[in-house]
Amino acid sequence: MNRLPIITVALAAVLGACVQQAPVAQWTPIPRPAPSDATPQGIAYICEGHKEVTVVYAKNRASVTLANKTWRMEYQGSGEGFRYADTAAEWSGRDDLATLREAANTARPIAHNCRPTRRIT
Repeated sequence: MNRLPIITVALAAVLGACVQQAPVAQWTPIPRPAPSDATPQGIAYICEGHKEVTVVYAKNRASVTLANKTWRMEYQGSGEGFRYADTAAEWSGRDDLATLREAANTARPIAHNCRPTRRIT
């Protein structure tokens, strides 16, 4: 009689009971305001490489700041997602993922994989 499968299953059950489950982090989405909303609303984003981009949205405009540089962009209609742009840069994305790009080099983002982390005032 082969007892190895029974012992293996019993050992797996004991080890499984000993492993503590990490708490699941609660994530609350931070919705972007509608482009036509006149009330200024700020959102801080964390991007790949730990870059922080802050954006204040108001009345078809967005003030996008990275480090010590700020771009004042206008809302551009987009089929899916969102897009704000000026002559130098573009802030665009979909749902809770955004990218900041230089207008002259859209293939190379300045900050990418940006996710909203908190509201700012």
